[in-house]
Amino acid sequence: MTLHTDEIPADEDLVRALLRAQRPEWAGLALAPAGAGTDNTMYRLGDDLLVRLPRTPDGAQSLHKEQEWLPRLAPLLGRAVPAPVHRGAPGAGFPLAWSVYRWIDGAEAGTASVGDWAAFGADLAAFVRELHGLDLMGATRAGDLSWYRGGSLRDGEEWAGRCLADCRALAGPGTDLPDGGGGLDVDALERLWRAGLALPDPSGPHVWLHGDLRPTNLLVRDGRLHAVIDFGCLSVGHPDAEHAAVWDLPPAARRAYRDALDLDGPTWTRARAWAIAVAASGVPYYWHTYPAFVAECLARLRAILADAAAGPG
Repeated sequence: MTLHTDEIPADEDLVRALLRAQRPEWAGLALAPAGAGTDNTMYRLGDDLLVRLPRTPDGAQSLHKEQEWLPRLAPLLGRAVPAPVHRGAPGAGFPLAWSVYRWIDGAEAGTASVGDWAAFGADLAAFVRELHGLDLMGATRAGDLSWYRGGSLRDGEEWAGRCLADCRALAGPGTDLPDGGGGLDVDALERLWRAGLALPDPSGPHVWLHGDLRPTNLLVRDGRLHAVIDFGCLSVGHPDAEHAAVWDLPPAARRAYRDALDLDGPTWTRARAWAIAVAASGVPYYWHTYPAFVAECLARLRAILADAAAGPG
């Protein structure tokens, strides 16, 4: 499944070739697909390792960032995070850096793995509070640690406007959507986006940001948050966009998360605006290539509309 115009193909034969050249002691271990996100293709290697190959050149920069910072952040965090064990170099016809990590057991956050969503929301809030409270260790919002989601909503006004227009054309009222639901009220979504845009930018200090706390990056054991994975969007900046992913979770988790972090109205409104912009961008970009991801984006936008219909918050 190719998602990007600059995507570099990878398969099991390529992974074997890379391992034979760079880590021959692992080349004979069992190898099995372990999922593919928008930025990386993954293979489980033996019982204890995970190989991640970036889909695009930008993804390779993200893996470099994980290699540099995760060993420094991991000892300070109470939940498990990926532990890099090999920095792979380009080779075997693959022109990008790649990585091997320790395997972390756990199930993605979802109805099959989480029973108490309020407790899960509180768990996620505890992780976010912990991450945002860490010393920056000299890191600044520059280079690969400067990502748009840690900045100002105003910087994305033109981009988000285009995405909402595209979303209106593809998923507005009267359209037939891949998730089986009716068309979205994109006018209402745009009003909510502009409500966040109208607020002053956050004034607090910059913090560490995970950047992509979607359920697929939250691993569960015994119903509770066990690990947070995929720090490819790790950055330094304002925290509002970090909270956007809670609209991917059920309302009980969302309420518990907000209450645990004591997020005020302006912060919540800006977070919701970020949630709209990011989801609206995913709909047109992946419309023809990744229907499951489009369905995730549509579900987030539907949750935002349902919250707005339920009343202030």
